[in-house]
Amino acid sequence: MFDGSVMSIRTPKVKIAISIEKPLVDEIEAIAEEMKVSRSRVFSLAARGFVERQKSRKLLEAINAAYDDLPETDEEKTTRLAMRSKFRRLRLLSARERSRSDKVW
Repeated sequence: MFDGSVMSIRTPKVKIAISIEKPLVDEIEAIAEEMKVSRSRVFSLAARGFVERQKSRKLLEAINAAYDDLPETDEEKTTRLAMRSKFRRLRLLSARERSRSDKVW
């Protein structure tokens, strides 16, 4: 599973300044301590996950838009809805697995 570690070794880093609510920062610090990583690493992992989810969402929208123009039989509609449901379950499962593997770091 890709966790971003190879990318962080070879990619130059950029410092940024952001404002975040104190309670969220406290949670992030607790997670970083539990994972034995820096806060920056926690933010990097979170941002990477967000970017990947956005890419997946855009791809799914493009695929759905491409198929929207085609007439659909009842069987095709049932299959499409079942596949969409399965895709969502797989994404949730994948997110849970990533969350568990992030705790290892």
